[in-house]
Amino acid sequence: MSSDPWGRVDEQGTVYVRTAEGERVVGSWQAGSPEEALAYFERKYQGLEAEIGLLEHRVRKTDLAAKDAQVALDHLREQVTEAHAVGDLASLAQRLETLAGEIESRQAERKAARAKAQDDARTAKEKLVAEAEALAESTQWREAGDRLRALVDTWKGLPRLDRKSDDELWHRFSHARSVFSKHRKAHFATLDAERETARAAKEKLVAEAEALAASTEWGDTAAAYRDLMAQWKAAGRAQRDAEEELWARFRGAQDVFFQARAAAFSERDAEQGENQKLKEALLVEAEAILPITDLKTAKAALREISERWEAIGHVPRDARPKLDGRLNAVERAVREAEDAEWQRSNPEAKARAAGMTGLLQAAVDRLQADLDKARATGNANKVAKLESELAGRQALLDQAQKSLQEFSG
Repeated sequence: MSSDPWGRVDEQGTVYVRTAEGERVVGSWQAGSPEEALAYFERKYQGLEAEIGLLEHRVRKTDLAAKDAQVALDHLREQVTEAHAVGDLASLAQRLETLAGEIESRQAERKAARAKAQDDARTAKEKLVAEAEALAESTQWREAGDRLRALVDTWKGLPRLDRKSDDELWHRFSHARSVFSKHRKAHFATLDAERETARAAKEKLVAEAEALAASTEWGDTAAAYRDLMAQWKAAGRAQRDAEEELWARFRGAQDVFFQARAAAFSERDAEQGENQKLKEALLVEAEAILPITDLKTAKAALREISERWEAIGHVPRDARPKLDGRLNAVERAVREAEDAEWQRSNPEAKARAAGMTGLLQAAVDRLQADLDKARATGNANKVAKLESELAGRQALLDQAQKSLQEFSG
């Protein structure tokens, strides 16, 4: 008979394994020595030990699913319990129990992780829904549209919740997107209608602008173009292609008119520059009339100069005030000389001047007599008062006599 610490072989070849509960038959051996029998059944033990080691590695070092680990564990437990092997089966059973605790812990951890992942996914999806619902009323069409598409991509990357919760959140999320899409479509439909209205209005404006392009009514047509431009700005924008094509035509018509006007104004400016030189020469003649010594001759010369002045035509606008001012000075001098001549030859004015002179002379004589009397009596206060009055009346008399002399000159 042969034996070792974990098993033995009796004389009949029966092989036993020793356990805490006592010996248990694991097989029989008739083909060789007892030592060979024990070696054979010890190899079976080693095989079980290797399988347990492999499962320990998979549980502890890989992401083996808890379900698969439990199936493998149950299978090994059954093998160890019924093992036809010789060895420390109790230690193998203990290792399996330890591994069972680890698998259970792993299951609990994964369950908690799944619960947390669900909570995190729920929170994330609720935030996505809240943001989508806030964007539903936005009028920032491009930015909001891009953001909603990004939210959809984010949603797709999140794990599913329980069916009821996931469906409810998705319904709200989808509804918000639909509301935004509906508003955006309505906006662009309105915008398209407005652009079509703008296109029709601008086509009319272009037709009017092209009809005016050949006009030579510079002032009125320029004003008309300003009015058309104001209408253009108020009409709004058409579709981009139409807007660009219509604007090119509108601006082209304006360019034709304003280039023609610029050419005409350039020709006019050259002509007016020559007119300025002619009027400057006339002013030299007009200013030679002054000072006036013969009113009749001066008036005739000024009349002839004025006729030639009008015949010359326009001068540049910035030169006009100075030229007109110089001619007006000559005209004013002639008028003043004419007024003075009329005053000198006016019998009524001369009579009024003579009468006024006589009245003032009488007043001066009366005051002089009163003054002499006051001096004779020694009335100093009266002398001072009369002297003051006499000085004032004498000044008026001197002025009246001077005017009267002018009528006699």
